[in-house]
Amino acid sequence: MVTLTINGQQHELDVPDQMPLLWALRDVVRLTGTKFGCGIAQCGACTVHLDGEAVRSCVTPVSQAQNREITTIEGIADDAVGSRVQRAWLELGVAQCGYCQSGQIMGASALLKQTATPSDEQIVEAMDGNLCRCGTYSRIRQAIHRAAERGEEQA
Repeated sequence: MVTLTINGQQHELDVPDQMPLLWALRDVVRLTGTKFGCGIAQCGACTVHLDGEAVRSCVTPVSQAQNREITTIEGIADDAVGSRVQRAWLELGVAQCGYCQSGQIMGASALLKQTATPSDEQIVEAMDGNLCRCGTYSRIRQAIHRAAERGEEQA
């Protein structure tokens, strides 16, 4: 039995310790916003936060997530930074197909929590590995800057 705290709620799961967190979230808890992309931590579609840090849930066993706060795309709007990022994404129409966007938003939110006003280079470095087949990278970068500006306004 594994106890996970997901988006502020505790869940008791009868799953193997080595089960990837992605499958516990999607198949057991039924939070399907976190997507399966590659299964080898190369695309970023499965990105969630563990204690505020962006991690690839497809290669993170549930045993590593115990006693830590897991935030998924379903819970990111409850966070001030995450809410700003989501708002910027909508305002700039970042998504095309949308498949990668939950991972992109989770990566961008983690970046802005560490670096309130990142440079283009910092954005590129932090978001490297979050792949977008539609190629919306310039809009992603613009949305991160917009969310950072909103943070400065609120400070």
